[in-house]
Amino acid sequence: MNDLTIWITIITFLVTLGFILWRPKGMNEAIPAAIGAFIVVLCGGVSLSDLGIIAETISGAAITIMATIVMAIVLESFGFFNWVAEKLAAKAKGSGIRLFWYVNLLCFLMTLFFNNDGSILITTPILVMLLNNMGLKNHQKIPYLLSGGLIATASSAPIGVSNIVNLIALKIVHMSLYLHTAMMFVPATLGLLLLVGLLFLRFYKVLPKTIPTKITGLSSKSYHPLKPVLQHGSDKDRSRFMRNVLLFVFAVRISLFVASFVNIPVSLMAVFGSLVLLAWRWAYLKIPPGDMLKKTPWYIIVFAFCMYVIIYGLNNIGLTDWLITFMQPIVSGSLLHASVMMGVLLTVLSNIFNNHPALMVGTLTLTHMHLDLLSLKIAYLANVIGSDMGALLLPMGTLATLMWMHIVRKGKVKITWWEYVKITGVVIPPTVLFTLVVLYYWVSWLFGGVLQQ
Repeated sequence: MNDLTIWITIITFLVTLGFILWRPKGMNEAIPAAIGAFIVVLCGGVSLSDLGIIAETISGAAITIMATIVMAIVLESFGFFNWVAEKLAAKAKGSGIRLFWYVNLLCFLMTLFFNNDGSILITTPILVMLLNNMGLKNHQKIPYLLSGGLIATASSAPIGVSNIVNLIALKIVHMSLYLHTAMMFVPATLGLLLLVGLLFLRFYKVLPKTIPTKITGLSSKSYHPLKPVLQHGSDKDRSRFMRNVLLFVFAVRISLFVASFVNIPVSLMAVFGSLVLLAWRWAYLKIPPGDMLKKTPWYIIVFAFCMYVIIYGLNNIGLTDWLITFMQPIVSGSLLHASVMMGVLLTVLSNIFNNHPALMVGTLTLTHMHLDLLSLKIAYLANVIGSDMGALLLPMGTLATLMWMHIVRKGKVKITWWEYVKITGVVIPPTVLFTLVVLYYWVSWLFGGVLQQ
């Protein structure tokens, strides 16, 4: 590959990344990604045959994520999330500290049930509305919103299906969703518990000790979408309906892991679940599925495909060869060393270049290093921890965090990058290091003998 192609590919990557993080006038991130991908293909950095490989790699992940987002949109049609916020306020029973724990539990479950971007897009506006209706001051709102945003984004680590880039990386390393979760759920969840504990200690003095117990304007039966169905029923009927919907979503989520275990395409189960939920909504609310064409953020597929095209171009011009030379001594030591150093490296790369390209580059590099199976798995999972948790150190580390900043400011809650970093600089580094160490001990104890056979 000639020098001109190499330089065009590198410059295109850096300029594209700059526009994605800057997003002038609210530009959709898929636009600079698409332009960058077109330039990389045009200059010969990626061939037409490469495009076929890329499409095959990301198709299952993209379909799974889009089906999950469709399910979230359907639940929003039911008024499910406003109903949850109402229950959240009631469960707090006037305690600001209790509300803190419930907010973080909600954000954790939302990411597990849907995905990190969906969790940010759905829960953040609801939390802003809830906190504004409570009449809290700006500095009292930040602990709930910031901790919720961090937990929602970091919660994509325990299960691969909660983040599109994690799903793409799984495909690259030929790792099943079931195995990823078996190896990662315990370490990542323990890491999340440490993170929320550190956040609580950091925010304890700021958290309001008492909050209003009667919150209005969140969810009212008088305007609730399900009124035509439940107009002769009670709040109990409505709660029962919401519970049944939640149980169905949970069953669909479980089916993804079952499908992965028995080698059925995960995307197939995700699509089936979203179609059933769409039919359910059509029957109850008389809303045909056509609105999904407008409400579903299809640009996510374009963004994921085009970013991978650019990363694949970097791979073709020799970036992975250089990284292999740099990373081989890191990964070739002890498994503990591999886990900690790879996680730290991906944390640094994610905060410089954003976690999407960082994880893709790191994963592609690992596949060319001819590692034994156990080393490859631990190094890959360490990459995920660095890109899902470590990337939270700076707001630019993840697109989800940038979206969170935008939504919070739109809700008239003031928080600067410096205020953000003052918190994350204290809680993120120990959380990442702790999770990486636990990952090593967990995988070595539970799977070491099996994977080395």
